[in-house]
Amino acid sequence: MENKPKIIISSTDLAEIERQLEERKLPAELVDALEEELARAKILPNKEMPNDVVVIGSQVKFKVLETDMTFTKTLCLPEDISKYDDGISVFAPIGSAIIGLSTGQRINWQVQRSLQTVEVVWVTQ
Repeated sequence: MENKPKIIISSTDLAEIERQLEERKLPAELVDALEEELARAKILPNKEMPNDVVVIGSQVKFKVLETDMTFTKTLCLPEDISKYDDGISVFAPIGSAIIGLSTGQRINWQVQRSLQTVEVVWVTQ
């Protein structure tokens, strides 16, 4: 079994993700994967969240380790993607992989891919 990094989710992000999971018709495999991530997360009030943890509304620089390519994306809710030039939905595979990660953590993502967070900047709180 794969060792997954410890993640931290804000109570506000958790509530919003759970609300949207109930309301949206998302593919079962995406819902299952995201719920698995949420189930293993440590949940903290917003005011206790470390500022190097990926939350909804944070801009994340991450590297795909197999290609050494670096990307910068702002994690957001699907309806907010157009607000950002670099927006990525928390329901996209990469979005659900990076939420809750701290700077420097690695996670396997999709088939034969792993990524590492390089930097986290909170855009909104």
